[in-house]
Amino acid sequence: MNVAAVPSSLSSPSPSPLFLPRPVVINQAGRAAAQAVQAAGLGVQLLDAESDAPWAVAAQGDVLLTGPRNGWLKPPPARPAGWPGRLRWVHVTSAGVDYYPPWLWDVPQVSCSRGVAAVPIAEYVLAALLDHAKNWTSLRVHSPQQWRATFDRATHSPLALLQGQTLGLAGYGAIGQAIAQRAAALGLRTLAWRRTPAASATAPQPPSRAPADAVQWVDSLEALLAQSDHLVLALPLTAQTHQVLNAQTLQHARPGLHLVNIARGALLDQTALLQALDDGRIARATLDVTDPEPLPEGHPLYHHPRVVLTPHLSWSAANAPALTAQKFADNLGRYVRGEALHDLVRGHGSY
Repeated sequence: MNVAAVPSSLSSPSPSPLFLPRPVVINQAGRAAAQAVQAAGLGVQLLDAESDAPWAVAAQGDVLLTGPRNGWLKPPPARPAGWPGRLRWVHVTSAGVDYYPPWLWDVPQVSCSRGVAAVPIAEYVLAALLDHAKNWTSLRVHSPQQWRATFDRATHSPLALLQGQTLGLAGYGAIGQAIAQRAAALGLRTLAWRRTPAASATAPQPPSRAPADAVQWVDSLEALLAQSDHLVLALPLTAQTHQVLNAQTLQHARPGLHLVNIARGALLDQTALLQALDDGRIARATLDVTDPEPLPEGHPLYHHPRVVLTPHLSWSAANAPALTAQKFADNLGRYVRGEALHDLVRGHGSY
């Protein structure tokens, strides 16, 4: 573990029971996070512990910045001895919190990186929708004969348009809102559903660059399935949303539905999906996530002709580490000033 002091450009706040004037931050997110914290000039002490188990260093800091790859994909099932040590706050680099064990919430405050990957995930979704509509790879030609045959095929069976089709969003957080904004520019009608009805009624409006009526609410997943040409799963994984899309709910799908899952594989009953693909109710499934990850060798989803499977990379973008680091640094500023933190997570299996 390496120790580095970060110079302060702010006067130290008065001590309080919850917020220390000069907290020790255990950084497991690498150089980008260290640089963002240093640039913020918050007067904290940084401990570089990227290669350590988070629970092994809990006694050495007040704040822990960590993520799924820092040992949380296979954490101890029971609370390790000494956890949570002196930790007062844990911030995770992921938006989802289903990776983490219940004992993580023995720490007084846990926050996540909600919204950091919204733009790349939204672009991934739009790419999937366009590819489904245009069947892009089938249009590529390698000879004059293919040129003529493909041209004739497009003349007699024109390419589909996204304009006028209906996009269903199961979940309307930062990712759903980013998708809706981009879908509006392509002329899609967008419907949205949230598992908690009260959340739908009070949800933030679509981003200002989207038309005010770009999103319409529906009151059930079944209604969303019945009206959608494309359905995007953008829900958090909780006990209530586990396999929320199953044999029963898929019976309500509009025939020819294109399903896109960019959230968590366990939102979907994969056996039921395969049956719906085989009987034609689902025309295509674009899956960036599965349960488990990766799927075992020989799993039928790898080779099904109506499935496009990618290895959980929809979040990937060149600026992702910097955006994640800046989100933490902004929240860290609130912490040292004794202000309420953003993106707090209430507990395991909740949002």
